[in-house]
Amino acid sequence: MAKETIKPARSVSGVVEVPGDKSISHRYAILAALARGRSEISRYSAAADCRSTLDCLERLGVGVDKNGRDGATQVVITGAGIDGLRASRRPLDAGNSGTTMRLLAGVLAGQHFDSMLTGDSSLRRRPMRRVIEPLERMGARIEAHEANFAPLEIRGSPLQSIQYTLPVASAQVKSAVLLAGLFADGETSVEEPVATRDHTEVALREFGADVRRVGHVVAVSGRPRLEARAAVVPGDLSSAVFFLAAALILPGSNLVIHNVGLNPTRSGVLDVLGGWGAPVKVLALRGESGELIGDVSIRHAELSGGTLSGELVAQLIDELPMLAALGPYTEQGVEIRDAAELRVKESDRIAVLAENLLRMGAQVEELRDGLRIEGRAAGRLRGAEIDARGDHRMAMAFAVAALGAIGSSVIRDSDCVGISYPDFFEVLERATER
Repeated sequence: MAKETIKPARSVSGVVEVPGDKSISHRYAILAALARGRSEISRYSAAADCRSTLDCLERLGVGVDKNGRDGATQVVITGAGIDGLRASRRPLDAGNSGTTMRLLAGVLAGQHFDSMLTGDSSLRRRPMRRVIEPLERMGARIEAHEANFAPLEIRGSPLQSIQYTLPVASAQVKSAVLLAGLFADGETSVEEPVATRDHTEVALREFGADVRRVGHVVAVSGRPRLEARAAVVPGDLSSAVFFLAAALILPGSNLVIHNVGLNPTRSGVLDVLGGWGAPVKVLALRGESGELIGDVSIRHAELSGGTLSGELVAQLIDELPMLAALGPYTEQGVEIRDAAELRVKESDRIAVLAENLLRMGAQVEELRDGLRIEGRAAGRLRGAEIDARGDHRMAMAFAVAALGAIGSSVIRDSDCVGISYPDFFEVLERATER
């Protein structure tokens, strides 16, 4: 098991360019596979999760050419067309990627062949009923282990369009239904209880699908002719948050995050940090491939902290671990509610956050749907041995929290960061002054 030792630091500074956005990379690759022609995707994420999507697409007969260039990744995908995928002779392995499994389930449900979708031991423990149920309503035939878990045996079937209301906000389930809707006649719509990230809708439009949104309802017309295109993936804001937090923790810090995605359905974390007193500035805002991209500057500031709950939680689901780990560095602490979804991620993130914050000396109360973390008056964090439980966001959040602690910390299972940010520790070290 890999370990990473994190020593206390004085500041972080300079310019950081984070990897391409995972969520967008998955979606561009899948739609490029369903388009006709040759799509060039620049700054495709180097994360293991996104490689899993490419590997699955290759097994489905899609041409994929991966090239690294100047620290960025360019992927060229020769699309098979909406009816051009071929059956894989072996199970499709999504690795640790819930996005790969859930989005491909929507695509494979409407094929003329059968498929088996599986993943690693962590992914096989994550619930899949939430995506199976709407797909079955569209006519899909899916068999799951214990009716809820991978592996998923998907028997390709003709699909019918539906109007579906999500019982729980989920961008992955919304996306699976919309992708399945590409193979159905008529218009398929999804109503969300609260708005979730809209990268699927943006990407569908970019590749030529007919998509419309009215309020919380998004709809796609079936049987489109998708066209190949050149696309640029913005930097992953969920990865940038770890560096923003490091700057806020360490006095004297002054940092710029270059070329980061600022989609309004994802950038709520900047509003939260700004509301807590962080001097966040957005520079050089521009549009690229339907997404907003810009530079974000940050410097150290004392944070007030506060409560995160309700509709905001759905937008912050990937950033909540880092915001929770910031709690002991804030004036009034951080309380997170309405976030039960964190319990069914790569780990039970509520339990893992509570366990490791306690190890570092924080005062924490674990709640059914969140956490209550006391602020700086409860005392400074101490270095500790951190068990990330194979969860990349846990490893990165506690590596950042450890920068401001008394004494060194050890992050166990540190190589799990490869799931989303393979060179995270190297980039953090380069930005750190001790």
